[in-house]
Amino acid sequence: MIRDIFAKKLESQRSERPDEPRCEVELSRRSFVQLLGAGLLITVTEGVSVGRRRQSATVAARLHINKDGTITVMTGKVEEGQGSRAQLTQAAAEELRVAVDRIRLVMADTALVPDDGRTAGSRTTPSTVPAVRRAAATARELLTRLAAEQWKVDRSALDVRNGTIKHQATKQTITYAYLAKTKDVAGAFAQTIASDVTLTPVDEWEVLGTAVPRPNWRDLVTGAHRYPSDIVRPNMLYGKILRPPSYGATLESIDLSKAKAMKDVVVVRDGQFVGCAAPSSFRAAQALEAVAKTASWKTVSHPSSKDLFSHLKKNARPGGRTRPRTSGSIDKGLADASKVLEQTYEVAYIQHTPMEPRAAVAEWKDGKLTVWAGVDGPQSVQGDLAGTFRIPSERVRVIVPDMGSGFGGKHTGEAAEEAARLARAAERPVSLRWTRAEEFTWAYFRPAAVIECKGGLDANGSLIAWDFTNINAGGSAIEPPYRIANVRTRSVSSDSPLRQGAYRCLAATANNFARESFMDELAAAAGAEPLAFRLAHLENPRIRTVLEAAARHFDWPTRKKKVTADIGVGLACGTEKNSCVAACVEVGIDRKRGEIKVHHVCEAFECGPIQNPGNLLSQVQGCIIMGMGGALSEEIQFADGRILNAGFAGYRVPRFKDVPKIDVHLINNTSIPSAGGGETPIIAIAPAIANAVFAATGVRIRSMPMRGAALKQA
Repeated sequence: MIRDIFAKKLESQRSERPDEPRCEVELSRRSFVQLLGAGLLITVTEGVSVGRRRQSATVAARLHINKDGTITVMTGKVEEGQGSRAQLTQAAAEELRVAVDRIRLVMADTALVPDDGRTAGSRTTPSTVPAVRRAAATARELLTRLAAEQWKVDRSALDVRNGTIKHQATKQTITYAYLAKTKDVAGAFAQTIASDVTLTPVDEWEVLGTAVPRPNWRDLVTGAHRYPSDIVRPNMLYGKILRPPSYGATLESIDLSKAKAMKDVVVVRDGQFVGCAAPSSFRAAQALEAVAKTASWKTVSHPSSKDLFSHLKKNARPGGRTRPRTSGSIDKGLADASKVLEQTYEVAYIQHTPMEPRAAVAEWKDGKLTVWAGVDGPQSVQGDLAGTFRIPSERVRVIVPDMGSGFGGKHTGEAAEEAARLARAAERPVSLRWTRAEEFTWAYFRPAAVIECKGGLDANGSLIAWDFTNINAGGSAIEPPYRIANVRTRSVSSDSPLRQGAYRCLAATANNFARESFMDELAAAAGAEPLAFRLAHLENPRIRTVLEAAARHFDWPTRKKKVTADIGVGLACGTEKNSCVAACVEVGIDRKRGEIKVHHVCEAFECGPIQNPGNLLSQVQGCIIMGMGGALSEEIQFADGRILNAGFAGYRVPRFKDVPKIDVHLINNTSIPSAGGGETPIIAIAPAIANAVFAATGVRIRSMPMRGAALKQA
């Protein structure tokens, strides 16, 4: 089935390393002209693909100067709520020396844009922003050079402001738009983007570093914007797909006759794939119900969530996907320790719960396939579709309108392929929208984990040995950021009962939860204060900075003294994706109900020079709230191959009433390059909550989500 195909592809692509930028797509025609809806004429020249290495693209592949003075900039990145549309617009405006309203950003259309890789791994800021800046700076230099040649003056005598080039001595001016009309520009923009072009230093930023709102915000709040699930094509049908009753079930027989007899209904069966398309989604659902009643399935046994952690541990494969890191001798370190502590932590599967479930519209015309889809890797899905339908990639176009979030959950294009199968059979465009239950059941999950920790303390209470094994979830942020003489970390594969894949900050959520919880346990065993214990073992100045900042703004020393049996405070820190975070939290404990209520979160975050403070603040706040869900309530429950809580009624994400006081402190570190900020802020929340619960109750909860039943006996 399609789900199985994508599951295998996802597993083969899974990596705990950040996504590497992919190279440009090679087209059969080196250039083409595309008329956009706004009547904008763009000529695009693509770069050339060599494996996963990127050759230098031309300036024309990245930007175009329009006759009205606006500038079109192309990127393969997807806007899914993280704010990259504003950030990339700023990047181009900064280097072109124009206002942001002069930039027209074209995103995620495989027929128009270069391949900037999947929108994942916090790679937009460190990879795509510099690529856009280099292209814009190269264009600025080329245009300035043309003006200098035209005036026969030295380039250094010219200044650029708001798209106008000015000769300081004579006061002559010429605009980008005027130069764009000359034949010289086409030849100049055919040049490759200079890798050594000088970019604007941080201390001279005028556009970057400011809180520019998303350019299409008005359309978003008024409903004018069309998300993938809103796309409508002429003569379009609506599709529904037959799903198995349980994981691993295979279709043995089915009778399609009743559905085929229904007026205006198209029924498709291709092996295990069965779907219906009709003029309305209601009619398609009726047709699907008619065929579903006749389906006969062969089911297989499947583990349940109540046995999940014993299953993962039993099926751990040390010889499989293992990422060992060792320093010193863990055996000697533990043998020399005056005190050894050993604990196991558990992390449940959770869903991405995107606001917009998977959706796609597919249309075939003249042997070419166009798909509008909610995916975060348009070129990747383009390749998958080309392979599935055995057509050249240049005959497949994938367009991703700004979509309703993904959180790492939309790396694969199942809905796109399903819609394309139905559209090919119907010979009409087909819209396919997954229901919330389908998203909960057939999308992939954040991996579950069993994490085994062992630590050794010397006679002075210093941490001298650290042994840490993650079973199943992966190796992101698995290395401890602390100074420890003897370390061994391992990421071990297991037999995952559910389909699993990327999630916001990957396995770092699980690894940081276990590590920072265990650090508090070690501090208690050493008779040390949690903040002082961490600082005594921290040499990384960036982590020290955020930890000290969070503690200072939270007033950690004072609030720690006010801990009661019902009010606790806790802290945690960590690093991932080249950014650093620390959080202090206050929680309230309702022992009768066994409930944990987060009252206050104070988080300090640093990701290098801040490119858009307003957007970054929103990212951090979103991570905090999302992290609370995984910490306290989110958990996929399953049995007999079925998801038992496939909807928000049974799967609880944070509500408005759950939102605590959130106090965010962004640290602008201008001494290093900018890193992404959409993931790392999530990793400190769960351990800080767990540590706060322990401070109040003396109960150590070593599972995510934190089940409060243990508090009733506290």
